[in-house]
Amino acid sequence: MAADKKNDDEILGKAYDARLMRRLLKYVKPYLKYVILAIVLNIIAAALGPLRPYLTKIAIDEYIRDRNYTGLSYVSIGLFAALFLQTFIQYLLTYYTQYLGQRTILDLRMELFAHTQKLALKFFDKTPIGRMVTRVTNDIESLNELFSSGIIMVFSDVFIVLWIFCFMFYLDWRLSLVTLSVLPVLFYGTFLFRKKVRENYRDVRFHLARLNSFMQERVTGISIVQIFFKQKEELKQFSSINADHRKANIESIFYYAVFYPGVELLSSAAIALIIWYGGGEIIQKHLSLGVLFAFIQYTEMFFRPIRDLSEKYNILQTAMASSERVFKLLDEDTIIPSPEAPIRKSSLSGKIDFKNVSFGYGSSNTDFVLKNLSFNIQPGKTTAIVGATGAGKTSIISLLSRFYDIQNGQILVDDIDIKEISEKDLRNNIAIVLQDVFLFSGTIRSNITMDNPAITEEQMIKAARMVGADKFIEQLPNKYDEEVKERGATLSTGQKQLISFARALAYNPQILILDEATSSIDTETEILIQSAIEKLLEGRTAIVIAHRLSTIQNADKILVLHKGELKETGNHQELLAKRGIYYKLYQLQYKNQEISNS
Repeated sequence: MAADKKNDDEILGKAYDARLMRRLLKYVKPYLKYVILAIVLNIIAAALGPLRPYLTKIAIDEYIRDRNYTGLSYVSIGLFAALFLQTFIQYLLTYYTQYLGQRTILDLRMELFAHTQKLALKFFDKTPIGRMVTRVTNDIESLNELFSSGIIMVFSDVFIVLWIFCFMFYLDWRLSLVTLSVLPVLFYGTFLFRKKVRENYRDVRFHLARLNSFMQERVTGISIVQIFFKQKEELKQFSSINADHRKANIESIFYYAVFYPGVELLSSAAIALIIWYGGGEIIQKHLSLGVLFAFIQYTEMFFRPIRDLSEKYNILQTAMASSERVFKLLDEDTIIPSPEAPIRKSSLSGKIDFKNVSFGYGSSNTDFVLKNLSFNIQPGKTTAIVGATGAGKTSIISLLSRFYDIQNGQILVDDIDIKEISEKDLRNNIAIVLQDVFLFSGTIRSNITMDNPAITEEQMIKAARMVGADKFIEQLPNKYDEEVKERGATLSTGQKQLISFARALAYNPQILILDEATSSIDTETEILIQSAIEKLLEGRTAIVIAHRLSTIQNADKILVLHKGELKETGNHQELLAKRGIYYKLYQLQYKNQEISNS
């Protein structure tokens, strides 16, 4: 558990960090005029509140005592005017502070999302999806509270206290000192409260993170839980985590339940002191009744912003923790570097060369997935890559697409190092169909075209027809406008793979990569699309990764990998004649096929 608390989801940091605040204020800078307007409104609104007790003092001492109804009417009108003006200013203040908060977090959220899209896949390999979503949603929303209810509204509370001090000392400085005599106790209580709440806040967040993580994992793997009938055990474990979360929250409630009544108690004690001391002064005719009445009102008003400031402390603490996590993500530099002067290649012939390429996903140069790999692929030719799981087949296509950078060697496309080619131009010429198909929520049309306006209706339909996807699409109620649920939940695995295949072909790539692309398609459908693929690949460079060797027998070249090294090269017949690794793989699959057929 102690190790888990080091997770950046549990960052607590300081309650106030000047470095983080400076970075946050940069996002406020474009809206500086709204900040200035809000501060001015705050000063005015803060003065109108303490003005009312002062007007009440005038009404009592100068008009009620003398039975002056005319003067009392004017003061009453002044009170109503102050109240109405304060309400109107409070409306403007709320509107502009919320507007400021929304505009600021919009900018910050856009920057954060744009930055995550630039990050290399290496970053996503080690970062949970839930954590990324939390950054863009929950953490940014915490900052919204800071901008809209925290920074600006702190000024309001501070100005109210200052105005109250001004009015109180103007009316009677001795009675003011009596009123403020409870402040040392209040300050100590507030300090103790903040310390306890701060510690408890960390525990609540820790148990909440455990709860979210457990829930996400169990919902994702619900089929495994049900097939092994582990519902009772999972419920028991969830109950334990939930109980820890409840316990932490109840402890938090305890501190609030003690602090706020404590503030009320101090407020009542201050009022009692005012009545005791002020009443004696009135009896001795050293003080007027109006001043005493005003001080009672000021005391009630004084403790209200003190309570609010404690709330603002919690907002500030949450925002500091959230901002640290957000900026940690924004400072993440796991980005594939772009060339300073990229070579623009709108179209490629498809010639590919790997020269002494070594690559590993870790930082150690001794843990390479690919080792000193060299081969070439001629334009318009189909090259298949085979090998056992973990041999490095998928790593090759990831490197070719420049999702990762190699540690040693060189990868050339059309005799140009891919590090020198514009990333956009490189990927515009490559299309990949993966074994694990991902479809977005939307329609079949949007999943094939990826909302690219350059792809026409005819091109989309042609791509779907060439892979045989049109047969099931035309049978759907809305055809190409049929809704696709999250991850294509309403479609079969084979249908999703056909859509993914059509998506790749619709972009008319010069280099087409198929990574186990037909693994989830039934034999009948596979036979239908094989002839279409052969026609389509004419003039294109194709890289096919397959476990089923029967699907790559017509490939121009087959690369056989073993533990990251290229062991054999040749076509199907040549490799069988060598009686090496490929021959053993073929024999093994052939025997397995005979057994399954029998």
